[in-house]
Amino acid sequence: MSSTRICPEWPQINKSDYKGIWVYVEHQNGVIKDGSLQLIGKARELAAKINTDVSAVMIGHGLGDLVKEPIYYGADRVIYVDDEALSVYMPHVYSSVIVNLVNKYKPEIVLFAATKRGRELAPYVANTLRAGITADCTDLDVDVKTRDLDQVRPTYGGNILAHIRTPSRRPQLASVRPNVFPTPPRDVNRKGEVIRESLNNLPKPNGVLLGVKSVTKGDSDLPPVEKADLVVTAGRGVSGPEGVKLLIELAKALGGTIGGTKKVTDAGWLPTDRQIGQTGKTVRPTVYIGVGVSGAIQHIFGMKESKIIVAINSDPNAPIFEYADYGIVGDYRQIVQALLELLNSRRQAVK
Repeated sequence: MSSTRICPEWPQINKSDYKGIWVYVEHQNGVIKDGSLQLIGKARELAAKINTDVSAVMIGHGLGDLVKEPIYYGADRVIYVDDEALSVYMPHVYSSVIVNLVNKYKPEIVLFAATKRGRELAPYVANTLRAGITADCTDLDVDVKTRDLDQVRPTYGGNILAHIRTPSRRPQLASVRPNVFPTPPRDVNRKGEVIRESLNNLPKPNGVLLGVKSVTKGDSDLPPVEKADLVVTAGRGVSGPEGVKLLIELAKALGGTIGGTKKVTDAGWLPTDRQIGQTGKTVRPTVYIGVGVSGAIQHIFGMKESKIIVAINSDPNAPIFEYADYGIVGDYRQIVQALLELLNSRRQAVK
């Protein structure tokens, strides 16, 4: 038996008043975040099922021609607000802009990339609209008959996938992990509508701003796992920090980056932002090299879309080999050292 319970203080709505799918498009330094572009592609797929359109929402100052980019990636329309008060990201201000736009246009679905900003901004919007939100989704679908958004996310430590719907509220809000969907191709020949909105009573900058500024922080000399074309991944089988150091050397020699399983990041051998898996990052590199990775399903979820999967493990029965295009059974130290020597000798030959 199932039932729907509606809080008495929530105003009743007519769901038929709400149409269209929105994607909040996050940008920084004149570049749109990949997670937002990926969501436009997914929104395009969902919109085709329920015969509706896709709108991108952009907020900021001095946006210029950047507002045209979402159309090139699949949006039918871009609705944007360009104001000096939005030159610095402040969640309460940005959320109020989105809420005002939602109340005017009434979209049935609003999607956010689950970046640091998206994870902060989406709950602000949901709370003000008295709408439900599902955070960190790993898949989305839509019921053609009810137009309910099927929001899929891992739960119970990643062992179960929950399917969540909000049948009594509109809009339906969800944040989605970057890289679970592919980035659609850019087509500069696509045409769409660009609408500039102006809102009153936005706070004006006065030299002292309470908010979160974009900060470029120093990091390792290796790129993030979600950005690299080749990822060397450390599993628990590397036994400790020294094993991870060896794999970092291999990643650098191959021009890639380093990632780890949950066991590795939980142990503190790598920072948590390098965790790959259902509760970490999702990657789609051309080459994935798993070293000492057993192949637990939670980790496989985060790397199964890799084009070429290479597994190195001392256990010939490790589950990772079921997914590998190439498998090497043996002591990873000997194998990695041999690879490093081969790479070094080839570099010397080129010189």
